[in-house]
This record gives sequence, C-alpha cells and structure tokens, in this order.
Amino acid sequence: MMDALDRAIASTQVHLGSLRNARGHWEGRLSSSALSTATAIVALSLVDRDKYAALIQNGAQWLCAHQNADGGWGDTTISKSNLSTTLLCWSALHLWSADDSSAKQDSEGRRIVATPNIQSANAWIIAHVGSLEPDAIAKAVIARYGKDKTFSVPILMLCTLCGTLGKDGWRHVIALPFELAALPRAWFGAIGLPVVSYALPALIAIGHARFHHAPPAWWNPLCWLRALTWPRIRPMLQTLQPSSGGYLEATPLTSFVTMALAGAGQLDHPCIPLAVDFLVKSMRDDGSWPIDTNLATWGTTLSIRALDGSASSPSALCSSLLSQQYRETHPFTNAAPGGWAWTDLPGGVPDADDTSSALIALKKIGHTCDSAIHSGIAWLLDLQNRDGGIPTFCRGWGALPFDRSTPEITAHALLAWWSWHAELPAATQKRIVSSTARALRYLGISQRADGSWIPLWFGNEHTTDENNPVYGTAQVINHLGGNEHLAIQARHLIDSGLAYLRSAQKPDGSFGGDSTAPSSIEETAVALHALCQDRSADALARIQQATHWLLNITSHGARFPPAPIGLYFARLWYHEQLYPVVWTLAALHAARKVLAREKH
Repeated sequence: MMDALDRAIASTQVHLGSLRNARGHWEGRLSSSALSTATAIVALSLVDRDKYAALIQNGAQWLCAHQNADGGWGDTTISKSNLSTTLLCWSALHLWSADDSSAKQDSEGRRIVATPNIQSANAWIIAHVGSLEPDAIAKAVIARYGKDKTFSVPILMLCTLCGTLGKDGWRHVIALPFELAALPRAWFGAIGLPVVSYALPALIAIGHARFHHAPPAWWNPLCWLRALTWPRIRPMLQTLQPSSGGYLEATPLTSFVTMALAGAGQLDHPCIPLAVDFLVKSMRDDGSWPIDTNLATWGTTLSIRALDGSASSPSALCSSLLSQQYRETHPFTNAAPGGWAWTDLPGGVPDADDTSSALIALKKIGHTCDSAIHSGIAWLLDLQNRDGGIPTFCRGWGALPFDRSTPEITAHALLAWWSWHAELPAATQKRIVSSTARALRYLGISQRADGSWIPLWFGNEHTTDENNPVYGTAQVINHLGGNEHLAIQARHLIDSGLAYLRSAQKPDGSFGGDSTAPSSIEETAVALHALCQDRSADALARIQQATHWLLNITSHGARFPPAPIGLYFARLWYHEQLYPVVWTLAALHAARKVLAREKH
C-alpha cells in the first residue's frame, strides 16, 4: 500500500501544482450558480434591458438549460432543487419572458407567462409551497430563514421587482431599518441589525427601495426619519463599494444592491456604473455567473498547508500573503487592521478563518515572527467573544447565525495562536494561554452529545437538517491536533470527536455529511485526516479503509470531482475546484505518516 500511497501523493501534488496560476498562487474555480445568474440578469434588466440584452439572453438561456428535471433549480448544476434559488430563477425568467406589454394578467396583477421552463417551475413551487399565491410564497421564504433577514428580504424584493408577487408585492417585503446605517459602526453589535455584518449595503439599498415603494403612513415618525436620513445614507453605498465595483466580490450582493437602486428610481446613483461593470466582467463564457469572484487567499493558504512545506517559491508566496493583510479599519465591519480576507481582490472583508489560515501558512513556509504576525495574532485574540468562541467577522454581533461563534473557526484560531506561541512576547503568550482556556470551554459546551460539532460555513444538502457534523467534527480535530502543545490540552475533546467520526464512517471506509449522506471526496478526506489522530484499537483498519476509498475515487490522485459542500451568504451552496485536491493531499500525507510508523 505504501507504494500506491506515495504515487498518489506525488500525482496529487502535481495536480495541485497545475492549478497554480501564472502569478504564482492558487485562485481556484467556484461553481457556476443559478442563483447568481438569476440575480445578475434581473439587475442588468432593470438598469438597461436593451443595452445588456445579449448578456441577459445568455444568462436566461443558461438557466433554462440547467433547470433540474423536477422543475426547480439548485445552487450548483449538481445540487438538488431548493426554494430560494427556484423562486429567483422563476422570477428572473418571468421578467425575461414577459416582454409583451399586452400579456394577460392574473387576479394578483401578475403577468401570465407559459413557457415550458416556467410551467415546470410553477409545478415545483406548488408542490413545495402549496400554491403560487404571494402570501404562501412569502410565508415559505420567511420560514426558511427565520429572524435573519439577510436573504429572505432580497428574495422577496426580487420577486416583487419581477412581478411574481403581484401588484401588492411590496407589502411582503419586510421593511429594513436602513436609517440605522447612520449610526456609528461601533454600535451595530448592540443595536441588533436584522442582517449579518457583511450585508450592510443590502440593508441600505433594499431598505430604501421598500421605503420608496411602500412608505409608512405620513403620521408615522419612521416616515419622516427615513426621508430625512436617506440623503445622508445614500453616499455610503459608494463609500462601501470597493474599486472592483463588486460588494464582497459577490454577484448576489452586488446584484441585489443594483436592482434595489434601479427599482427605486435611483439609476443616477454613482455606484451603479461600477457595479454593472463588475457584473459584466464576472459573466462566464457559458452565460453563467459564479457565486463569488474567487477564494484566492483561502485557496492559496490551504494549498500551502496541504503541500506541507514543499511549496515552490516560498518567498514569493510569503510576500503575496503579507501584501494582503489589512492595514486599515475596514468600512464594512469596522474590523481593526491585522486580518486577512478570503480573496486578494478589493471587495474582501477580513475574517477569522482566513486570518488563521494565513498565519498557519506563513509558519509553514518559514516566515519569521515579525510585526505582521504579531498584529494577526492580536487581531484574532481581540475577536474572541464573551462565550470564548471565535466568530467569523465581528466580535459581539452574535444575534444572527452568520455572526455567532462557531466551533471550527474557534479551533482554527487556536491552531494559529499555538503555531506561533513560542516565538511571541511573554505578554502575548500569557494572553494566548488565557484565551485558549476560554476557547476550549466553548468547544466543550458547543460539542453535541454524540461528540460532533456543527460547522457554520460548510454543510451538506443530503443530511436531514443540511448540517455537516462530519466536516465540522473532523476540522475541529484537525485544528486541535495540529500543534503538539494544543493537542495535549484538548485531548479529551479530540477523543470524543473521534468517537463520533468512528460512528459516522461507512462500511467502505468513506464519509458523507453524516452516516446517512452520500460519500464525497471532501468529507472523506478531512475525516481521514482526523482519524490519523485516533488511538483506538481499530484505528489502523479505519485509516486503511478510508485511504483505499480515496485512492480509488480519485484514480490514485488523478481526478477530483467536487461536491457542493460550501455555504455562502445564507444556505447558499457552492463547490470549489481546490477543496477535494487540498484536503485529499493533506489526508494522504497524514495517513502515510501513520502507516509508516506502524510498519516500523
């Protein structure tokens, strides 16, 4: 087996090297997204339908060609249909198809469009919502997202702009308090915004669009307050817009802001030309749009770590990563200097996962402990919440799911701290020890009774609740076990997590999101990596089984078909070209060490 393993590792390393771009780093490739494509063609239609007719046509045809057999749409071309994406694609095709101003209308004021794609979507929506009535659709969307308005409000706004919620559609779009954007950023954690921290542009633009179309009664103080604050808040959208034009480098967020402004008669807003330029440049040759431009920083740091010190041109990689560290307070989240974002493009936002990965990758390629490392470690320490966990973007913004502490990011930060602990000043070392105790307590509390942890930014479409306990548990174990001193402190957590993974492993050695979900390369790889820390009696057999499965499914390191595993924005799925490659390489390296040790 060792010879086969060595050949697979070499082949996987060659494959990963082939994905490195001409500039020397890894950009990856995100899946094309029906949701992104639908939002983009609606935004372009509302800005200038005639000018962008060819792009709109290509996008609509891509949607028609990638509709699932059941009549709905999934987030990727290999995803099962879901309500959010189906409603957005259905509405976008309504807007695209209903050019005839004499088209008939139903009792709700909706244009009746009877193309085969829309008829199939009608049937899917009726089967999952109960009817096509606006009230039923709005209730279903709101129920899916609960108190988090980050995605439910944009979906209902798009449906209203496309006419699929009828002439009174705006009453279904929940009013967003865009006037709160005038408050100091430091207050946002205390006032409890109804959207996550990184969606501030959507709060402003969509909030104003709803106010424009359905304002409160004249005697309501909110009517006067919002009318008076809009002139002050309106320029913020341009202030928050990166030079690329794309908010967060993401097509959906940029499209939602653009269509909200266009739909509210704000076509003269100075941020629209840049946003439209971003959408035009982001379109792929096949007529689709990806969910995000790229995850270049994330992909590069994961690749460096998977190569385990064998990455070529380490000094160039080091310089590239250091150049991406934020040195100013970020306008979106008020994040202090010192962190890293997921991308090297200007629309990124510093976050804990990417900052941790960058710090660990810099250690892997031999960077010395300098001021950049000190500020990155301090940034992560300052992010720790009162519960001891680490959130994604902002400390204290814990009211909504995508702003709360999360186990896998907490464990990732722990590994970053301990990767540099020995080289840091005594005061920082002392702070890491204290913060570690709090973080480990959080991990103990957040661990479920079966030993698993639920991750935030990765899920599985095929589990009952769409969570991914295998990925979450495996990555917590991998991070906690990535440093000897940390692993000693966290041994009880690692062992209980491993017990869950043993229960979730399938008879053929593979893993899915849980014991019932279909197997994937991504989940099997991260779980195999974690199993390499197992001390139980049958650990070696389990490692061998999982290794065999990975070798077979990847054709011994030659092919890596991705699976939808990533979560973005709010239950929005994507797959990424690099994930199965980097996680397989890391797992095979770990398995080889265990098997070589057992052999001797």
